[in-house]
Amino acid sequence: MRAKITYAVTAAVLVVYFVLVGSRGVLLIETGTPVTIAFGVAVLVLPVIGLWFLWKNTQFVRRANALAAELDAEGGLPVDELKRTPGGRIDRDSADEVFARRKAETEDAPDDWRSWFRLAVAYHDARDTPRARKAMQRAIALHDGKPVQPV
Repeated sequence: MRAKITYAVTAAVLVVYFVLVGSRGVLLIETGTPVTIAFGVAVLVLPVIGLWFLWKNTQFVRRANALAAELDAEGGLPVDELKRTPGGRIDRDSADEVFARRKAETEDAPDDWRSWFRLAVAYHDARDTPRARKAMQRAIALHDGKPVQPV
């Protein structure tokens, strides 16, 4: 729940920022000189890119959460079996051990979105965010019946 609140607050702050930046871009364009018009257009492009990125990221999070809810309803969510340091951080060797099992599970069932979801969680626990995101994107594509590229 804390992560959802943090994400919502961050998204709201970004939207306010994009509106403020966009208004400055409009003011620059309204000035009417060629230089300020060029700067105004350039300034307007940044919020558009930011809003697109925020939208795509929000879609990704919602779809990943929907898969988590479906997997939870099936009783297939991965159990947190990781050892932790006294400070609460995940023990690296423990994460590597779980990752090896999840990778083998995914290799045995490469077309199963559930195994890719669990592999994404294992990548995340091993602090490999780019691969975690790619594995989750693959899980979403498999779940939705969309074509996926070979690994």
